[in-house]
Amino acid sequence: MSNFFLLVTFGLHQIFSTSTAFIDASCGVVPIWIWGCESTRRTVLLDLPVKIVVIQHTVSPPCNNDHACESSLKSIRDYHINHLNFTDIGPSFLIGGNGKVYEGAGWKHVGAHTRGYNDKAIAVSFIGDFSYDLPTPEALQAAEDLLSCGVKNYYLTPNYRIVGHRQLSATDSPGDKLQEHISTWSHWTYAL
Repeated sequence: MSNFFLLVTFGLHQIFSTSTAFIDASCGVVPIWIWGCESTRRTVLLDLPVKIVVIQHTVSPPCNNDHACESSLKSIRDYHINHLNFTDIGPSFLIGGNGKVYEGAGWKHVGAHTRGYNDKAIAVSFIGDFSYDLPTPEALQAAEDLLSCGVKNYYLTPNYRIVGHRQLSATDSPGDKLQEHISTWSHWTYAL
């Protein structure tokens, strides 16, 4: 019985060590195969580096812990695939109130987030409705860290531009409060 316990414990340690190393090697992004239990279904590649970052919100309940965020992500993914007939979850990245960044289409694949810009932009979507409140400080910091890492790894141009989803589409996204906040970020632009 003790050998079995050691084998299971060692096996779990190896899985978690490997997962953590993989996450750290990728701008701290939790890969879709970890939170979604399968790889992305997307195959069309983005032309990198990208010059545009679209900020969005999901208009779903906010999440502040791993379990709640992963549950929300699975629901969003299911809705995008089974109701909107998307290939997979639409945004490039989604950020929870727990300060974690979750892979959607990721850095390399064309997502389904902003008509006319899917093949030339990435979308960062905050989980929740940010019409009246801001995302958590941890979530906002995670977004800034993600974008800095994107520049360092040549996924984003050094002079990339940030816009709110509403600046490119007829939508309220990313919510009034978040739109006001991102307009203070150094890469924000009024128009492309």
